Amino acid sequence: MLYDAYEVQRSLLAGVGRAASMGAGWLNNPANPWSYGAMGPIVAASLDVFAHAAAPRGKPEFGIKEVAVGRKLVAVSEEIVLTKAFGRLKHFKKDGVENQPKLLIVAPMSGHFATLLRGTVERMLPRHDVFITDWHDAKLVPIEKGGFDLDDYIDYLIEFLELMGPDSHMLAVCQPAVPAYAAVALMNADKHPATPKTLTMMGGPIDPRKAPTAVNTLATERPHAWFERNVIATVPMIYPGTGRKVYPGFLQLAGFMTMNLGSHLVSHWEMFKHLVVGDEESADSTRDFYDEYRSVADMAAEFYLQTIDVVFQRHLLPKGEMMHRGRKVDPAAITRTALLAIEGERDDISGLGQTKAALDIATKLKAGKKQYYMAREVGHYGIFNGRKWRERIAPVVEKFIAANG
Repeated sequence: MLYDAYEVQRSLLAGVGRAASMGAGWLNNPANPWSYGAMGPIVAASLDVFAHAAAPRGKPEFGIKEVAVGRKLVAVSEEIVLTKAFGRLKHFKKDGVENQPKLLIVAPMSGHFATLLRGTVERMLPRHDVFITDWHDAKLVPIEKGGFDLDDYIDYLIEFLELMGPDSHMLAVCQPAVPAYAAVALMNADKHPATPKTLTMMGGPIDPRKAPTAVNTLATERPHAWFERNVIATVPMIYPGTGRKVYPGFLQLAGFMTMNLGSHLVSHWEMFKHLVVGDEESADSTRDFYDEYRSVADMAAEFYLQTIDVVFQRHLLPKGEMMHRGRKVDPAAITRTALLAIEGERDDISGLGQTKAALDIATKLKAGKKQYYMAREVGHYGIFNGRKWRERIAPVVEKFIAANG
């Protein structure tokens, strides 16, 4: 019922939003005498902001067409290396560029699409042969394709690395730090030929007991059954995944927005003021951010619930008790893969120490293969996007990969 009610509301808002957009366009038309009055720009800006907030959103595109490699601009094309039920391995192929370090960027399956890491991809492309995990929206996966849980996530990563071949590197942003670490531990234990040479973890909840944030507290103060009763819904009949149990993207987005409601309201107020005075460039930057931020996907219920249980409630990985298909995930098995842990000083999702714990529990890994970097004055999203990522954090990652290649 929750999902059905949301779809009804979304349809109504979409219609009203289109009407608002048409009204804004009419008021901004130079041929309209109302556009020259004092109230015209104010009403038009109000309608424009509302239309943008109400607009339905699909999966964004990466849109990376070229990149500078050295002093030369080269064309970039996207190719799908492997497609599976809940995700695919995407490769950013650069024309005429070969023999660069292969890098698998692991995007979070936590509401947003992989395009949230567009800035991460763009910054790493010039010096690396970049692949990314492109996760599917669970509501679009037919129920006969089966389920997807944390064990499946780990299996996908291992299979992707096998396809990429030996001497690859892996970079996990936020939530996938745990399954990426587990995959590396299992591959090290098996002496797998495709074991990555490095694993970089950025703002990931390896041990959420360290400096708990509001996200961690929410996961621990309620019993596991509460999440199953209150945030899991059934995909309605209008989607291919009808009947599938999911953690809906609209609920995840509501959680994201509520955590920093004040800043989001200020952003929309600033957008309104820019539109009133005709500063379209500044307004467009806000629009672009929220176009990406509000594009969300449903998450398979079994994956979400298992992650809550294993990662945030029982903390099985740092305790050495995590299992993968009946087999223990042993951090001490990591002896070949160099580890880099990156944290943001102002991260309000993964607190300081949560990612660094990955280095401490890898007890058999030589100290020379462990590195830690704390990015000062950087929040969660700034770790992998924006100017500080490009200028301060990415060079650390690049040097780490080069040193352990």
